[in-house]
Amino acid sequence: MSGRPCIFGEVLFDDFPDGRRVLGGAPFNVAWHLQALGEWPFFISRVGTDSKGTAIHTAMQGWAMDTSGLQTDGRLPSGRVQVRIANGEPAYDIIHPAAWDAVEPPATVPAMSLLYHGTLALRDATSRLAWQHLRDSQPAVVFVDVNLRSPWWRREQVLQDISGAHWVKLNRDELDLLAPGEAVARKRAEALIEDMGLRGLLLTDGAHGAEVFTAAGERWEARPAENIAVVDTVGAGDALTAVMVLGLLRNWPLEVSLERAQGFASALVGQRGATVMDPNFYAPFVAQWLTGQAGPQQVSG
Repeated sequence: MSGRPCIFGEVLFDDFPDGRRVLGGAPFNVAWHLQALGEWPFFISRVGTDSKGTAIHTAMQGWAMDTSGLQTDGRLPSGRVQVRIANGEPAYDIIHPAAWDAVEPPATVPAMSLLYHGTLALRDATSRLAWQHLRDSQPAVVFVDVNLRSPWWRREQVLQDISGAHWVKLNRDELDLLAPGEAVARKRAEALIEDMGLRGLLLTDGAHGAEVFTAAGERWEARPAENIAVVDTVGAGDALTAVMVLGLLRNWPLEVSLERAQGFASALVGQRGATVMDPNFYAPFVAQWLTGQAGPQQVSG
């Protein structure tokens, strides 16, 4: 696939109960992983003139990421999320407004192989207009990452944002909110694909793994290995998404992409936070994937 992946949305710091501060934000996490896995994403976001903004610039430069799409806001602060852990699962207080709520249309954008964005980044009008500018350029692939964080979403608006995309990722709870009903999850996922005109849908379900559904009626599933060490689950879905996006960019079979994505996400939950700053963490995956191992079995029926 020619061009570069364009990643649009929030970059922020997750503040944990124990006082740690970890760089994150779903789009940033995806861009960070793609950079480590051999891509050169064009990341579009906005930070403040504060110390957090400086730290984000420094981190991206240290990771050899392209910072030309990272805007600076002299009025709004860099993004921050207060993370709480309840029953082993993260909960988020996303501070508003933040600099990433005021992203402006970039002056220049490289040829796009794929446009990735989340739904959270569209919560304010200014960033929504910048996103619409990118969508209007009609990228070959649009991948939407559903992030339903109260109070920053409305069902009708999210469905409208999904319409016209090619791929959507969401978790089981988000499927229940966007496509409620008594039908099993598979039927509701397939109906969402048809209603939105999607090519495919990635459905994640925590410890139960993930599934991929396509408009052609295909379905694959992958589950985490048993007895994996879990430090925290923040960013696990972003890790899985990043490898699925990588598979689309490199034309891997979907079943191979899904297996690799699940394996990568399983490794990430053994780390603290959503981003890993040690290149050695990524090296085994790159080496293994270059051998072209097989994926999971297609699920019949």
